[in-house]
Amino acid sequence: MKLEEWHKAGRVSKHRGYELFYRDEGQGEALVCVHGFPTASWDWVHVWPELIKRYCVIAPDMLGFGFSAKPLRHNYSINEQADIHEGLLAELGLTRVHILAHDYGDTVTQELLARHLERNGSGLEIGSVCLLNGGLFPESHRARRIQSLMASPLGPLLSRLTTERMFRQSFSAIFGPDTPPTEEELKGAWKLVRHNRGDRITHKLLRYLEERRENRERWVGALQKTRVPLRLVNGTHDPVSGRHMAERYREIVPNPDVVLLERIGHYPQLEAAAEVVAAYSEFRDRLI
Repeated sequence: MKLEEWHKAGRVSKHRGYELFYRDEGQGEALVCVHGFPTASWDWVHVWPELIKRYCVIAPDMLGFGFSAKPLRHNYSINEQADIHEGLLAELGLTRVHILAHDYGDTVTQELLARHLERNGSGLEIGSVCLLNGGLFPESHRARRIQSLMASPLGPLLSRLTTERMFRQSFSAIFGPDTPPTEEELKGAWKLVRHNRGDRITHKLLRYLEERRENRERWVGALQKTRVPLRLVNGTHDPVSGRHMAERYREIVPNPDVVLLERIGHYPQLEAAAEVVAAYSEFRDRLI
């Protein structure tokens, strides 16, 4: 499905007056797909057809991303993105969900798991969590140089100076050697960043790098203490959060359930959609 078709098939919710785009489709148990930085729900386009055969799939564009609002004078935070997911699910009348997350979305999911622990069974019930490549542990996350610069005082200037060519080079560099992004994926990703002048706020969104360090105990602790079934599906060739992140996961998460996708990069759901669906389906089948 092309980006324009994805957009037309979506719906709009509201969060504190801001418009939020989301897709929902399918029948069965609710599955929330939480996207990463710097893209949006369209990241799930290749796995979507198979997922909606079994589940009611909900995939929002978080505030500051994709087709959602991108207010310039706003302090973006992981906590607020978690609020957005809880609010949308409540609006849809859902009290129990499963989660499939990637990258920035992994961190949002860690906050949701922390809240789940605190509520001790009350509130939103999380049936399971499957995580794709992401910075689960700040000590193992290898931020790209451009990310570090964007998160620095130079961020506002660099956000305005970033060109499509620069974006393409940076985006392509985190894919596997045999699975580069297609021309359609590159154009679509850039359109998503630029939509609603999102290029002005890239540096603001990157505050999550510091938030991960500030909240390490809470968010890593959520993975270690939760009773929610977890699985990590990891593209090993990812320079940001590849094999080294999976190894750290195995070191500190109890009873680690890890699936490694060799020679796949940072976007397994785009690079190896069939393998991701198979790994996710096998995980869910074991929970029945």
